[in-house]
Amino acid sequence: MLWAAGTMESNMSKASLDNRHRNKDGEISHKHGNTLVGTLRKIYGQGFAAGYPESEKLSAVLLQLNETSLSQLRRDHETGHLEHKIAHATK
Repeated sequence: MLWAAGTMESNMSKASLDNRHRNKDGEISHKHGNTLVGTLRKIYGQGFAAGYPESEKLSAVLLQLNETSLSQLRRDHETGHLEHKIAHATK
């Protein structure tokens, strides 16, 4: 029974973490969804959102991003650097 409780707690923690990430992704999409993939590639490199055209908007690809691209976005969003990086890349 103890093992099952630990597993349940672990699953609850994972679900909580997943929900937090979804909330952050929603914030990113709401705030930066119109940003073009091409602009984000200037920041994160050509591998960002691989397989999508540069003219695609972030909001259209956000849910399909691989973990590397998504973690870069989340990190910069959480630290408050994403907006500045996007502004700098579009100059």
